[in-house]
Amino acid sequence: MWFAPIFITVLALFGASTAQWTENMWDNRNTIVHLFEWKFSDIADECERFLQGKGYGGVQTSPVNENAVITSGTFRPWWERYQPLSYEIITRSGDETAFSDMVRRCNNVGVRIYVDVVFNHMTGNWGTVYGTGGNVGYSDSKSYPAVAYSSYDFNGDCGITNYNDADNVRNCELTGLRDLNQGTDYVRGKIVDFLNKLISLGVAGFRVDAAKHMWPGDLAVIYNSLNNLNTDHGFASGSRPFLYQEVIDLGGEAVSASEYVGMGRITEFRHSAEIGRVFRGYDQLAYLENWGTGWGFVDDGNAFVFVDNHDNQRGHGAGGDNILTYKTAKQYKMAIAFMLAHPFGSTRVMSSFYFEDTDAGPPADSNGNIISPGINDDETCSNGWVCEHRWRQIYNMVGFKNAVKGTGINDWWTNGAQQIAFCRGGSGFVAFTNGGTIAQTMQTCLASGTYCDVISGNLVNGACTGKTVTVGDNGYGYVSLSDSEDDGVLAIHVNAKAS
Repeated sequence: MWFAPIFITVLALFGASTAQWTENMWDNRNTIVHLFEWKFSDIADECERFLQGKGYGGVQTSPVNENAVITSGTFRPWWERYQPLSYEIITRSGDETAFSDMVRRCNNVGVRIYVDVVFNHMTGNWGTVYGTGGNVGYSDSKSYPAVAYSSYDFNGDCGITNYNDADNVRNCELTGLRDLNQGTDYVRGKIVDFLNKLISLGVAGFRVDAAKHMWPGDLAVIYNSLNNLNTDHGFASGSRPFLYQEVIDLGGEAVSASEYVGMGRITEFRHSAEIGRVFRGYDQLAYLENWGTGWGFVDDGNAFVFVDNHDNQRGHGAGGDNILTYKTAKQYKMAIAFMLAHPFGSTRVMSSFYFEDTDAGPPADSNGNIISPGINDDETCSNGWVCEHRWRQIYNMVGFKNAVKGTGINDWWTNGAQQIAFCRGGSGFVAFTNGGTIAQTMQTCLASGTYCDVISGNLVNGACTGKTVTVGDNGYGYVSLSDSEDDGVLAIHVNAKAS
């Protein structure tokens, strides 16, 4: 009852601004890459040596504040990062000095930083808990002196058992994690102080973990208390932090994504689940013609989309076996190519480490220190890191998305089944096959010339290292694409013209 009037009041304050839906990227950049569990120093290096040159717009980091140390030695579960012990910036990724240096270096080359922030809860009930920064918490009595939180700052000991009961979802513990009460000024103040510190250090926005498990009215108060972005890092005066909120909504539950769209973007898990179904062959590519709201997603301006994330690639969260990951590489690259070729939503790609055990953390030495990714001569990674963002088929589609910015879809073509093609204005053309061969002249919407297929190769010194498409004066070109090829995609654009 108490929450409704707060919600209405705060939404009114947001009504005149769309800034919290805007990524705050440089004009010639797009797409966030989640460098999952990377060290801050390695992220800074990656911004400078790779991301800026490939057109990536930003990096999502793993949570940066002190977390519980669940185990010692080489095996440290990835999910310990989602068990905060304090709001001090110190994790296996580095300390505050390293974080600040990373943000500065990335901003200097036009790659923005978005922090995955966890403030729905603190740690699980492990008794006395030791943190990555040396602080101690007492989870059994809900005491976290380094914040400082006491038992008065938490909801009850109930666990979430009924997703058809909004009170249970938002006021009880998610998988045993000590549930903070964001309805109090004190808790809100601690959260706001933490987020504003990150803003002062130059971040561009936040992924809000477990937003579904917090009352929208409480979140609105927190968001409205955030400072504008730091102009010392190149942000325009008055810029607001970009917000994308984790709300898993596949329908049929008490909590709906529609309750959160007034405050920022929504992580659209239906996009992840459905794009996996399509490119696994369970639906036809022809059905993608009305992709987006036609499939029941939140609208374009509120959608934050992805093919997989750190949770559902491990079978957690929404989507089940439909989710595509690096382990199903061909279909995965096709799905990402479609996501980046299509204008719907704000986009993020995943960058993973190899795993078999779904609890396993990143590659580490015997002391639990994260091992840096190795960089191979062909730009791929080693040392146990997948680095999907360095796969040619993915980074070149980031370039495609840059090339077609500001255009819509036109000249849609399909064989009525598992083959589609479309233009993006007069700037780009893409074709897909998930069954059979495309071998015909098609409208590419591009000016005459020879274009490099950026899926099979690159444009290097004016020549194509992969397939080519020659376009005539009428915009038509011969397209050849077989489902037996390594990739079921062909893409050309104005910035990949060889002659």
